[in-house]
This record gives sequence, C-alpha cells and structure tokens, in this order.
Amino acid sequence: MKQPFERVVAQHGTTVLRVCRVVLGPHDADDAWSETFLSAMRAYPGLPETANVEAWLVTIAHRKAIDVLRAAKRRPVPVEALPEATASFGQPGAGEPDLWSAVGALPGKQRQAIAYRYVAGLAYAEIAEILGGTVEAARRAAADGLKKLRTTYPDAPTEGERA
Repeated sequence: MKQPFERVVAQHGTTVLRVCRVVLGPHDADDAWSETFLSAMRAYPGLPETANVEAWLVTIAHRKAIDVLRAAKRRPVPVEALPEATASFGQPGAGEPDLWSAVGALPGKQRQAIAYRYVAGLAYAEIAEILGGTVEAARRAAADGLKKLRTTYPDAPTEGERA
C-alpha cells in the first residue's frame, strides 16, 4: 500500500530541495521545490506501488529546475544604458518598407503562411500544424499570398528564396 503523500513530502523533501539548490542556487530553489511537489501531488495517485519514489521525485525536481533556468534565459536583463542605435536586422519595415507594407496588407492566414515559409523557412507540414489546417491549405495560403505580393511588390521572393 502506498504511503500518504504528506509522508512522501516529509521523507523526500530535503533531498528534492538539495537537488533544486545544486541546479539553481539558493534563490530559485524554493520555487522549484514547490513546483516539484505540486506536480508530484497530481501524478502520485497513478504512480505504481513498486516505483522508486525518491528517484521519481528527483527526476521531477530536475525537470522543474531546468524549466526555471530556461525561463531565466528568456527574461530581459537590465542594462545601465541603451545602445545608441538600434539594429534593424529582421525588423519589418526596416530596409524594404514597401515589401513589409505589402505583407502587412495580406489576409491573416496568407501573411502567417508567408512569414513561416519565407522568413522562418518552415516546411508546409509545420505551417499546417501551427495554423491548424492541412498541408494543402498551408501551401495554398502561401501561394495565394505570394501571388498577391507579386502584383503589389514585383521584387517579392520566389519559392526557393527567403526574405
């Protein structure tokens, strides 16, 4: 018979906290510890009685700690002064304002298909998954968008090019 979850927390809480501290340091460890046990509490009823509970909890703690590290990388870092000039690489409207205006005027699905295909270089299957349709619909949206772009902007990319 499985022991109550409260006993699991009492028995393995210190080990989980140590894992979180080793991976994250002392500042973010408490949050990862809490997230670990929240996740474990939801999954505990389905855990087989023969499972190694400590190893299971350490695995969850490791994954939660990695999630915290990934989230920290996405957070902006404060700086003392802003750079004098902003980079325009990859910004719509920079360099080719007519092209970006023409792309912006396309219907939503066509604009997204063009962006995913020619800017991000995704395959039609990936575009279909993102847009929630079929591969054929993604291909059609990109083709229709490209056709419209060519009428309003003659230098639009061809099938093999990326913007």
